[in-house]
Amino acid sequence: MRSATVMVAAAVALGFCAGAYAQQATLKGEVTKVDEATGTLTLKQDQSGTVGAGAATADYKVKDGLMFNAVKPGDKVQVTVDRVDGKQTITKLEKQ
Repeated sequence: MRSATVMVAAAVALGFCAGAYAQQATLKGEVTKVDEATGTLTLKQDQSGTVGAGAATADYKVKDGLMFNAVKPGDKVQVTVDRVDGKQTITKLEKQ
């Protein structure tokens, strides 16, 4: 019984560790809004090829304020998004 409890605890701990590393994602899309006052960019993500699926639009915090100088609404971008202080944050941005 004790070994089963230890195994369950180990599996839960590994799940939390794996989740911490899985937070980073690379997304492609179009900038729809630049809001320096709130420190966010709004992106409309490219569709992933699923028939009938709509494009998702979301706001992301920006890690480096200089990104605001690099983009404007309508620009196609590829971004790396990571969770920083509990918020989805763009840590890297490349214009397409």
